[in-house]
Amino acid sequence: MDLRLTGKTAVVTGASKGIGLAAVEALTAEGMRVVAASRTVTPALKETGAVTVAADLSDPDAPARLIRTALDEFGGVDVLVNNVGGGDGGGAAGGFLTFDDAAWQGMYELNLFAAVRTARAAMPSLLERSGAIINVSSNGARTPHAGPVPYTTAKAALTAFGKALAAEFGPRGVRVNTVSPGATRTTMWESPDGYGAELAAALGVDQERLIGMLPDRIGMVTGRLVEPAEVAALIAYLASPLAASTTGADHLIDGGAVKTA
Repeated sequence: MDLRLTGKTAVVTGASKGIGLAAVEALTAEGMRVVAASRTVTPALKETGAVTVAADLSDPDAPARLIRTALDEFGGVDVLVNNVGGGDGGGAAGGFLTFDDAAWQGMYELNLFAAVRTARAAMPSLLERSGAIINVSSNGARTPHAGPVPYTTAKAALTAFGKALAAEFGPRGVRVNTVSPGATRTTMWESPDGYGAELAAALGVDQERLIGMLPDRIGMVTGRLVEPAEVAALIAYLASPLAASTTGADHLIDGGAVKTA
């Protein structure tokens, strides 16, 4: 299917691995020119052919610099994919009382304010081009008790932020949608020092065993983790003119884990 994205420009944050890298690969495959930002520019990201920017988007000044790069390189932005997020390691398997103010601040900076600042910097160009924003949240925004509370509540705020933008800027031609993956085969679960490893240790089970039993335990009717490429395919569709009447929506892609509407 031709998504009619050839020649358009996208900015993707958190692009070095996982969902972000898969999104860069999907959008470049559709003929888009992509500016990809991450703290570390990995070999896999370089191989996509995207223009890469090494940036820590929790730095308040970094989002504006990123968008300026896209404007200087390609003259504008048609699609913004706010994928950067995380903060799920370093004690994230603990409960509410384990998180101090610095932990809360760090998770909100990365999972909410990075998207706020990047959207603000990109909006003038998106308005000129009748562009689109796709925010990558989490199904944990709907079940905030199911993960680290600063992380899930920051994602809930990100989901609400997308709806607010859609209402304000939809009449001016900018579409805003949210993609909310469930447990996805990324370093969050598979890294030896990520959330999956911490949770496995807290439960007293092997990490590989935890990943194997996770889909059933959290109600994923597909019986497996979500693949990053599946999330990226949804992002690419929402970025395209084929989704011209789709805005203000939160799209779950979690193997049926969340059972409510």
